[in-house]
Amino acid sequence: MIRVNTAPPPREQLALRRRDDSDLAGRLRRSVRGYGTRPDLAEFSAWFRERARASPFRVDRIAFEELTDWSFDPVTGNLGHRTGRFFSVEGLHVEPDGAADRSWHQPIIHQPEVGILGILAKEFDGVLHFLMQAKPEPGNPGLFQLSPTVQATRSNYSRVHRGFGVRYLEYFVHPGRGRVLVDVLQSEHGSWFYRKNNRNIVVEVFDDVPPHDDFVWLTLGQIGALLRRPNLVNMDSRSVLACLQFGDEGFEALHSDTELLSWFTAERARREVRAERVPLAALPGWERGARSIDHVDRRYFRVVAVSVQAGSREIARWTQPLIEPVGTGVTAFLARRIRGVLHLLAHARAEAGFRHTVELGPTVQCTPASYAHLPADRHPPFLDLVLSADPARIRYDAVHSEEGGRFLDAESRYLVVETAEDDLPTSLPEGYCWLTPAQLTSLARHGLYVNVQARTLLACLGTGAAEVGRT
Repeated sequence: MIRVNTAPPPREQLALRRRDDSDLAGRLRRSVRGYGTRPDLAEFSAWFRERARASPFRVDRIAFEELTDWSFDPVTGNLGHRTGRFFSVEGLHVEPDGAADRSWHQPIIHQPEVGILGILAKEFDGVLHFLMQAKPEPGNPGLFQLSPTVQATRSNYSRVHRGFGVRYLEYFVHPGRGRVLVDVLQSEHGSWFYRKNNRNIVVEVFDDVPPHDDFVWLTLGQIGALLRRPNLVNMDSRSVLACLQFGDEGFEALHSDTELLSWFTAERARREVRAERVPLAALPGWERGARSIDHVDRRYFRVVAVSVQAGSREIARWTQPLIEPVGTGVTAFLARRIRGVLHLLAHARAEAGFRHTVELGPTVQCTPASYAHLPADRHPPFLDLVLSADPARIRYDAVHSEEGGRFLDAESRYLVVETAEDDLPTSLPEGYCWLTPAQLTSLARHGLYVNVQARTLLACLGTGAAEVGRT
């Protein structure tokens, strides 16, 4: 028998340390304020254009029968890869809150692997910089966007495709290569993924890390400026950056942290969404054609197939399915100052693909085209208020795309709208609560509390892209 010594180390080897990184918030704020010594934004733009020219990337729509290594299962109709890896497109039957009369069916991406979204950080001249990558994805509008240092599924970095390895991966899979600043599992789109999680991690390095030609060191202030441009900073970068502890305006809030957690726990307890994976074949309400799987009303989204030729990816050619939304989304936080402290109106959203049913989302998160046929009283709460907002009250407004590796031209208009008290109803609808950006950031540092759309807007607030509430 092998005996394991579970006794603590000798007393002289014991040392206590602070439970928090008390200096990190200040260092992050300096990175937001200071541009450092790295390239200015004009130099960045020239570099980014040059990387796109240097790495040809082409995406063509194809028929399902032209897919290589992908096929529909003859029994279930599920669309999967020959290896059984990467992901599959399956059916989902959803019954919200036990209401069978409001149930629906839809295709869903099932990707049980946990991917890595990792960003390296390093100080230059006393200012934190972050190593970002110019990376193309087949579903990105414009193809190239600014991604994390490492953005890879387990199938990718374990080289199931027999392609090249992932640069800088060792800093995120081998402990001890640097100082971990954040490390948390986060969900992705709960309407299109079934229980998909990624590891969001930032590691500060102290040794020399020369950037490859496709990589660049940027401060948070520079990234914040780039977040004001459409379709440039990708979803995965936004997700990771939102998990950083930027600090706050103080410790006061309308609700204490305990009250906020109690409200959120109650929301999770009262909501019940039954989501059952079912065969994609003959999915009620959906039609499979030669080139797409569509809803019978041509709403929501469709499943399509593409062929990709790449000059700077792990493999040079591949085909794959993608989800293509019908219409541009609107994602917005309403913001207001309560006794001088900035608050955001969050929505406890239940989505079929969430592991724990409910996560905190923005005030508004929808595709307006899906509600165009309905009267105004059946629109999502606050949608019309956001769409009719006085431009003078819009503190942030930019179009960003969602995950380009799985979604085709999936764009949303992201907004932060500062409201006056008279704009809002006297009582909030069920499932809505005011909280501060600091409270939302604190929850984002724990897994599966804050959804990916809210994390995008949180990254915009933290990096200074959204100026609302800054003093």
